[in-house]
Amino acid sequence: MSTAQPLPAVRPVLGVLEGMETSDGAGVRMTRLIGTPRLRMLDPFLMLDFFGSDDPGSYIAGFPEHPHRGFETVTYMLAGRMRHADNHGHEGVIETGGVQWMTAGRGILHSEMPEQTEGLMKGFQLWINLPAAKKMTEPGYQEFNAAKIPVERRDGGAAVAVIAGATAQGTAGPVRAEATDARYFDVTLAPGGRFAEPLPADHTAVLVVYEGGLAAPEAGAVRVVVLGEGERVEAAAGPQGARFLLIAGRPLNEPVAWGGPFVMNTREEVMQAFRDFEEGRF
Repeated sequence: MSTAQPLPAVRPVLGVLEGMETSDGAGVRMTRLIGTPRLRMLDPFLMLDFFGSDDPGSYIAGFPEHPHRGFETVTYMLAGRMRHADNHGHEGVIETGGVQWMTAGRGILHSEMPEQTEGLMKGFQLWINLPAAKKMTEPGYQEFNAAKIPVERRDGGAAVAVIAGATAQGTAGPVRAEATDARYFDVTLAPGGRFAEPLPADHTAVLVVYEGGLAAPEAGAVRVVVLGEGERVEAAAGPQGARFLLIAGRPLNEPVAWGGPFVMNTREEVMQAFRDFEEGRF
């Protein structure tokens, strides 16, 4: 009698979706992948934007000072330089390959402005909800440059940059994301290369293809692949190779009340956030 254990169930593909062209801040053009009529949110992920242009006119106006409360923002720079500053005295520059994981918590005013007037500006910004118990925590940052983000090399030429969480092979990213147990991996595959990774069965998971394309699941750039329930993610690159994000996190299963830059659990809490902002309590 065989005693071999069955392989963990591979997560099925629920949908492969295009993003929607939009603009934010002072007119920065981008593609919104999560947070659209096609894909409103994927608990705990509220919004995901991809920006990529070598035309300064599409990004130079940046994101002047604006407020946030109740969630986290993750800015991952693939190319370019972005300066950020806030009303708590924090300031810095996110450069190519770097990440800023900001916990807005109870409230913060911050700006994100290009630190360049020409060249390619490319990257992602992800919004991750916070549980009710952590929505009013003190604001904070986790910032790491490219040198601090470990890259795991796998057979077949696969490379996995580990920003948050840890791989099954034990490579751990520098970001601590306990609130949602988030994974944030940037995966590069050679033509025909393959990738497999177990994930907690209860986590929401997506693949975000942004260069090349996948043959399985079939998806070109720029697309978000929504994955169903299962214990394992599998992907294979097409003839041009592929680069994609694997983003996963534990859903909160809480009510979501969303009002512009504030994400709370009730409408009353959102209105209180607006009052606090207007009265200078951030």
